[in-house]
Amino acid sequence: MKFNEVLNNYISILNSSSKEVAIKSNISESVISRYRRGKRKPKVNGKQLNDLINGLYEISVSKNMSIKKEEIEKNINDSLNEEDFNYETFSKNLNLLIKALNININDMSKYIMFDSSYISRIRYNKSKPSNPSELANKITNYVMSKYSNNLDILNSLIKDELNVDNMYNKLFYWLTSNQDYGEENISNFLNKLDSFDLNNYIKSIKFDELKVPSIPFYRAKSKTYYGIEEMKKGELDFFKATVLSKNNDDIFMCSDMPMEDMAEDIDFGKKWMFGIALCLKKGLHLNIIHNLDRPFNEMMLGLESWIPIYMTGQIRPYYFKNLKNTVYNHLNYVSGIAALNGECITGEHNKGKYTLITDKKDLEYYKTKSKLLLNKANSLMDIYTSYNSEFIQFKNSDYNIHENRKRYIYSLPLFTISEELLKKILKRNKVSSEDVKKILEYRKEELLNVNNLLKTNTIVDNLFIYDEKDFKDKKITLSLENIFYDKAIYYNYNEYCEHLKNTLKFNENYIVNELKERTFDNISVSIVGKKYVVISKKQTPIIHFVIRHPKLVDAINNFKALVKED
Repeated sequence: MKFNEVLNNYISILNSSSKEVAIKSNISESVISRYRRGKRKPKVNGKQLNDLINGLYEISVSKNMSIKKEEIEKNINDSLNEEDFNYETFSKNLNLLIKALNININDMSKYIMFDSSYISRIRYNKSKPSNPSELANKITNYVMSKYSNNLDILNSLIKDELNVDNMYNKLFYWLTSNQDYGEENISNFLNKLDSFDLNNYIKSIKFDELKVPSIPFYRAKSKTYYGIEEMKKGELDFFKATVLSKNNDDIFMCSDMPMEDMAEDIDFGKKWMFGIALCLKKGLHLNIIHNLDRPFNEMMLGLESWIPIYMTGQIRPYYFKNLKNTVYNHLNYVSGIAALNGECITGEHNKGKYTLITDKKDLEYYKTKSKLLLNKANSLMDIYTSYNSEFIQFKNSDYNIHENRKRYIYSLPLFTISEELLKKILKRNKVSSEDVKKILEYRKEELLNVNNLLKTNTIVDNLFIYDEKDFKDKKITLSLENIFYDKAIYYNYNEYCEHLKNTLKFNENYIVNELKERTFDNISVSIVGKKYVVISKKQTPIIHFVIRHPKLVDAINNFKALVKED
């Protein structure tokens, strides 16, 4: 049985639904839906697969069914392993590999003991190998023996960080898989942004009920912490000192200390996040330099965990370019009242040391140090949570970037609607005269900017086109997140059709690609050449992320769930 057949069978046996599986597995309902239709499948041994298995087992336990977790795991893994080999992907990736490394076909053929003409036919998908896994194995070993020094090229090709220990597994998987390595991580990141509801999150952690404690005359004392257990206490003491002080200066955080030991302690993780939550409740802002000099999947998992914090708009994330350090690890936290400085030898985290500093003179040194580090850092992403001067400045500069654009949007763009139709929709939705004026001005300005951009560049909008049946099941809204308009304004079907007609004939340099299925419900993705990606979330609160890290931009640009319908 195929993977989707096995999954559907379990859902039927468990008398469950896609929604219940999504909740229990912590996987978006849209991804579960694609799994069930055979449109996607999880990576073997990946986090998403493990979460799915755990979710199905949890449902079986809650319904008192005698289904063993090992049984679910075996059946699902067997179904994935039995899937037909993707010859098309193998040919495509083999060709990319040969071109990227400028491999001599004759040389490789001799090494792997295959006829060169046979390899060429496979390369161009004109022939299928009788034993594809064996061939992939030999090609992987050849690349490792001849091109292990070309890590930059290989990293760029498979979008991950290779080293001596992981090269074989990652290269073999990339060569034979229909998903890029790291595809699942990008999927998780975008789907979490799409489904994340800040208001529900605030309720779940009882953020509104949090009270920032105050102790009269409390002042933390300088202290030194040795070993992992004491170091954990040091981080919590830093947050305690910061929250209890009357100082409201920004917090600075920068660390490349190993996180594995800390992450294993779930209780510590909850206390750490509670410390962050109290700092946010106090109204403090965080400047954080993320350590992105790590494997792509680890980097994405780290960023995914910070999404709730990003959504508050109280964080400014940064990163260092080309940071290479294989000897020392460091930690630097600074607030208005305290600093936490840490260090260890790489690989010897358990022998590390943290120092909490409260002395005024020493504290000034660490504040200066944090400013110097920020000056050397690059913006990981700009985060906009309101229609302020900073966002207006970004939008103005954005339209002056003459690059071709590729967008994935949840609704029709406002610049293609006629003024008459827009007025009609606003009137029917009983929008106030003040808001009508604001929306009309935005539409006029957007139209002017887009027409100017289209004189030299193209905009390709990928979107799902709704039919009349869809309107019975779903309310379709105008796209107004660029002016942070958070009141839903709905189309009726005739209005939507008229706007669609205008969209399809808007401009010869404006291209519409119809998607066969909805990509996202609450976010739009705009890719501006290779410069940056803008992710805009319409669901209250409205928020815009401008991602600038080259590896992330490239990964999103090539994310198969986005490009497959192009």
